[in-house]
Amino acid sequence: MPWDLNDYPASFKHFEPLLKKKAIDIVNALVSEGYPEGDAIPIAISQAKKWYAEASDSEKTAFKHAADPQKNDRHPNKINTDLLDNDVLVYYEDDRWYVQTKNAKKAADSFGTKEQAVNRAKEIAENKNAHVITYKKDETPDK
Repeated sequence: MPWDLNDYPASFKHFEPLLKKKAIDIVNALVSEGYPEGDAIPIAISQAKKWYAEASDSEKTAFKHAADPQKNDRHPNKINTDLLDNDVLVYYEDDRWYVQTKNAKKAADSFGTKEQAVNRAKEIAENKNAHVITYKKDETPDK
């Protein structure tokens, strides 16, 4: 079910208006790609909060002035639903710890510490009911 600023998931109710707008935009895109609502909502919340925390003031201002999400919006960016159930990997490369869904083309994030990467991987995995698989710096799996 698509949403707009007048009709949205109850879990968005207390969000700041810009965060709510972003979460609605994300959840609508996920649902349009075939994600079940029960999976799409927590993913959208997590991604919207991450965007809100990391976006520059100019990005926030631009998004604020962009058209509000509508129930009939088209979402041309394809989301790879084949990766929805895949586990999340944490590995070390080029002096950084990376978080990547198994079989994805690129990492979702990179961090300076393994702890930060594992925490992010757990967030992603929890949102899609997957597991976190961690590796040591020497590329062997953690036990």
